[in-house]
Amino acid sequence: MDVLVLGELEVEALLDLEDLLDGLQDGFAQLTRGEVNAPDRNEIPMPADAFLLSMPAHREGSEMMVKIVTVFEANLERGLPSHFAVINAFDPETGACTAMIDGTYITAVRTAGSAAVSARLLAREDARRLAIVGAGVQGRSHLRTVPLTRGFEDIAICSLHHEDAERLAGEHPLARAERDVEAAVRDADVVALATHAAEPVIDAAWLKPGAHVSSVGYNPPVGELPADAIDRGRLFVETRIAFEPTPVGCAELAGRDPASATELGEVVTGARPGRTSPDEITVYKAMGHAIEDLVAADLVLAAARRTGAGRAVEVMAGRPTG
Repeated sequence: MDVLVLGELEVEALLDLEDLLDGLQDGFAQLTRGEVNAPDRNEIPMPADAFLLSMPAHREGSEMMVKIVTVFEANLERGLPSHFAVINAFDPETGACTAMIDGTYITAVRTAGSAAVSARLLAREDARRLAIVGAGVQGRSHLRTVPLTRGFEDIAICSLHHEDAERLAGEHPLARAERDVEAAVRDADVVALATHAAEPVIDAAWLKPGAHVSSVGYNPPVGELPADAIDRGRLFVETRIAFEPTPVGCAELAGRDPASATELGEVVTGARPGRTSPDEITVYKAMGHAIEDLVAADLVLAAARRTGAGRAVEVMAGRPTG
């Protein structure tokens, strides 16, 4: 049996970002309708707050997929990425492994893609100013995806290390590095938090009426999103599983009532409203769900099979047993 192997550069070339946002939006609707089989992710904790997560998922018409992702922050001191991931696909009829896909780029861009979908669904139509807080892998992925959702005229990028913000701003004609986080947030129609901070990186009082804020950071027991930002606005999530204790859910939502949140899929299907007034503050807190990996991997596999990308590796001869 052959297994299709796709490396990170191939995955990046095969994954169209507009298609990804459309696919994620549809995937969130399927998640809300109960059409996705995705057991809770589990964790292997390692020293120095490092960990490995396993995230399986399946939906009708897709292969079964499992993403394994590791987060080792000490890698940054070694000159290595803090996150590595791989996605394996399995035939739903036989259980045979059909593909091994590098998941590092997928993890980055699908996470930012979920924030972009939240902006597409919830930001004011006249939103023109975007602030991205964080200039690492997630900051770069947000710069690629969130501007696809509105006609932004100005993009401010903030970072603890201003030189990182300057470097990232150079990748987009509308982007500029901003040292003053408060000024950037107060001026922004959309605020995208894209850090690995252990404490809140903004003050809720900085959010102007009508702002949309998204947060994708995961660093228990607190995290980048201030609790009072949730209190000031209406809360949206991928799924109410986000209220479960970590590593399944989000630290920032601990102790809150799941009924207080609206799922993005409920907005897509019309089951519950999105933005209800021009001055309403909308807040999206991402947990990172396996449906996002499944959507992205489906798109990559379809493109690879259509174009002949990747290479086939024989892993077993397929001889019958017994």
